Amino acid sequence: MKYRRLGKTDLNVSVVGVGTWQFGGDWGRDFNQGEVDAILTRAKELGINLIDTAECYGPHHMSERFIGDFLSRDRREDWVLASKFGHIWHDKWGHAWSVDDVRVQLEESLRALQTDYIDLYQFHSGTDEDFNNDALWTMLDKQVQAGKIRNLGISIANNDNIYQTSNATKVGAKAIQVVYNRIDQIPEEQVFPSCIEQDLGVLARVPLASGFLSGKYKPGAVFSDKVRKRRSQEDIDEKLRLVEEIQQNEVPEGVNMAEWALAWCLQHPAVTCVIPGCKSVEQVEVNARAAQLDLVKDNHPSAVIK
Repeated sequence: MKYRRLGKTDLNVSVVGVGTWQFGGDWGRDFNQGEVDAILTRAKELGINLIDTAECYGPHHMSERFIGDFLSRDRREDWVLASKFGHIWHDKWGHAWSVDDVRVQLEESLRALQTDYIDLYQFHSGTDEDFNNDALWTMLDKQVQAGKIRNLGISIANNDNIYQTSNATKVGAKAIQVVYNRIDQIPEEQVFPSCIEQDLGVLARVPLASGFLSGKYKPGAVFSDKVRKRRSQEDIDEKLRLVEEIQQNEVPEGVNMAEWALAWCLQHPAVTCVIPGCKSVEQVEVNARAAQLDLVKDNHPSAVIK
C-alpha cells in the first residue's frame, strides 16, 4: 500500500480507501456485521486505513453503526474515519442543514461510530445556499476546537462546483470529495487546479463509475439496485459501450480493469485517495492492488507492477 498526506491535514491516508455506501443496503444487497467485519479486517491487513461513510448511508446511521461495531473491537487509532453531514434518514429521508440539526447529526454519528472524534467531517452535497451559512461553519469550528472533529471537508454534489471548492479554505475545510473517474473527468477543468492551489486533499468517489468500469458488465445489463436502476437503459448502454472501447484501447493486456480504473484516478497529482465501494473481501483485494499499478499516461497506456 502507498500513502499520501491529505491536504493540509496531518493525516497520511492509504491511496485506496473503503467507501461504505453499500453497507446501507442501497446497492442491491443487505449486509450483516460479520460481512462488514471481514471486509474491514482484510482492508486493514492490506494496509488500507481510510473508511468513508455518511449519516444517510442506510436508515438510522446503518453504515456508521456497522463500522462502529467493528471499531469497538479494533484499534480506533489505526483508522482515518471520514463521515458527512447534511441529510437524515430515520423514518424518512430528508435534508437537515440548520446549526441545531447538524449538531445533533454529529452527536448521532459519534454514537453510531462508537468514537470520540471523526477525522474528516464533510459537508455532504449541499447547495451553495446551504454552504453560505456562517453560523454553521462557526459551530463546526467550535467542534474542531473541542476535539470531536479533527478536520473539515466538503463533498461537492456537482463535480464542477468551483464555488464551494474555491471557498474551502475560507470555511476551514482541508479536503474535497468529488466524483472522478475515466468516464467523468470534469474535475480536471476547475476543481483540481483549485485543490492544488489551496493544498486541499482530494477523495475521488465513484472511481469505478458505479461499477461500470469494473469490466463485469456489457451493454444490455439491467440493474436492480436503488441507485443504478434510476438511470435509463439508453444511458447505461451508452456508458457500457464506452467502457468496452476503453478496455480494448487503453487497458493493458492482462491487467484487471477495476485495478486499472482506480490507478488511472490516482495518477492525477490532485488526487489523494480513491474510495471505491466493495461488497466482498475479494473486491477489497482487487481494489488494494491498484496501489501497486503504475500507469504511463500517453496514447497507449502501459502498466508496470512495482
